[in-house]
Amino acid sequence: MKYEDYYTWQEDVPGFGSEAQEKLRNSTALVSRVGGLGGPLALSLAAAGVGRIILAHGGELRPDDLNRQILMTHEGLGSARHVQAAETLRRFNRDLEIESMGQNVSEENIAGLVERADIVFSCAPLFEERLLMNREAMSQGKFFVDGAMCSMEGHVLAVDPGKSACLGCLVKAPPAYWKRRFPVIGAVSAMIAQIAALEGIKLLTRFSEPAVDRMIHVDAQWMRMKKVRLVRDKDCHHCSGIKS
Repeated sequence: MKYEDYYTWQEDVPGFGSEAQEKLRNSTALVSRVGGLGGPLALSLAAAGVGRIILAHGGELRPDDLNRQILMTHEGLGSARHVQAAETLRRFNRDLEIESMGQNVSEENIAGLVERADIVFSCAPLFEERLLMNREAMSQGKFFVDGAMCSMEGHVLAVDPGKSACLGCLVKAPPAYWKRRFPVIGAVSAMIAQIAALEGIKLLTRFSEPAVDRMIHVDAQWMRMKKVRLVRDKDCHHCSGIKS
């Protein structure tokens, strides 16, 4: 079966077509991490035909991961999460080129990871990692999508470097109150993941305009969605030096 055979229904979407599909095929996405949010996101990127995905996620699978980390199974408990995630994605899409590493993003590896990508998807639970990815994506002029959730709420921010507000315009430093553990229903994190995947596809293909300068906020408790207007900070320590 040819590559094109998989995406005929997708190419029927108004404004998409074979040109957008080819852009996805030639794109590389960095996803960190691949848990409750990054896992469904990476699966949707693979389904859409993104040609190459880089996964970054340290640690082994625990029982309390399985309510949301859909790329992994009970058989993998105690084993490296990034390996299981990569194997699942390869089984799902044989044309997908995938690179995975058992480390979370850090000052030591972020520059090289972002350099190899066209778009960076921030799915990490900690602000330190999210801001690090944002800073490096802005520095290298790479598209950036931040997705986050807690309990029944979540948000997505798509960034076109030098043209729209970035995460650093909104968050100056990691808030002291934020902790590593927070309430999660897997369906909520997966919903945020799908919005983030769509915004990333829009950034890569421009078949439709991404919601830049707007933070998409979802309240799943009452099924309400709104877009919060953002203004780029001229003194932002991440993106102020980038010219549009």
